[in-house]
Amino acid sequence: MRRLPPLGAIEAFVQVARTGSIKAAAEELSLSAPALSRRVQSLERFIGKPVFDRRHQAVVLNADGERLLGHLAPALDQLSDAVEAMTSETELLRLRLGVLPLYASQRLFPHLGDLRRDHPELHLDIDTAGHGVTRLGDGLDAAIVLAREVDPALHADRLDRNSVFAIGARALVEGPDPVMRPEQLSKLTVLVHRDMPDTFSAWRQSAGVGGIEPLAVDYFDSGALMLEAAAQGLGVAFMHESHFVDADDPRLARLFEIVVESPYSYWFVCRPRALQTKPVRMFRDWLIWTLGAA
Repeated sequence: MRRLPPLGAIEAFVQVARTGSIKAAAEELSLSAPALSRRVQSLERFIGKPVFDRRHQAVVLNADGERLLGHLAPALDQLSDAVEAMTSETELLRLRLGVLPLYASQRLFPHLGDLRRDHPELHLDIDTAGHGVTRLGDGLDAAIVLAREVDPALHADRLDRNSVFAIGARALVEGPDPVMRPEQLSKLTVLVHRDMPDTFSAWRQSAGVGGIEPLAVDYFDSGALMLEAAAQGLGVAFMHESHFVDADDPRLARLFEIVVESPYSYWFVCRPRALQTKPVRMFRDWLIWTLGAA
């Protein structure tokens, strides 16, 4: 059998690659930073080439490191899962997931039957209280959040890219005085989600009507209630195209054919070390595979 590098060196390499930090990887593996560095260096000597670009405060995978990680990480995960399966007293796995209610109802829950079929041992505790990023590691293992960008210290996968739609009651476009021009918003109330405060201003600038002020701006912390308010004729909701499409509500209509890229995206986020746990890794991989990453 061909000689292999020490398992400890492989484990050290994968951990540093995933965390992007010698210090964080050393803490995770209960090693000193110098000891962990020596393990990585021994792997580099074994393969005869460096796998990281060393910088002042961080280490970054080079092209050879990326290729090596692609081969070693799945194999190491399989070894870990095999050992865990043999030593665990129960097969039950639990993930504490923070997620906004509208994303949960429109995008996540329609696929949870597939998750249960593929991973019957994985169970989700769903938390819709919001502020998912601030609660990671303190009540939540992972979260699906709506944000412009994510703290680079966290692991993050962008789940979508979207457009901002002006969504109103169908009566607004089919009534006796149809709303056809953005200038008509001056007589209407605008509905904005508190997690997406810049949607209306971004849409207004792209539409070239930055000087127009609506009758009022009402803020919501529930996307589902925003859509219902729009359907009831209480205002024009500035939300994502996916929110409108997935709602599939005949009472609603898109008011203007103006294409505006949203400054917000949905993200899967967790702390880097949480991604090493089986429930988080299993759910993240399933989520990316099922719903795709942008």
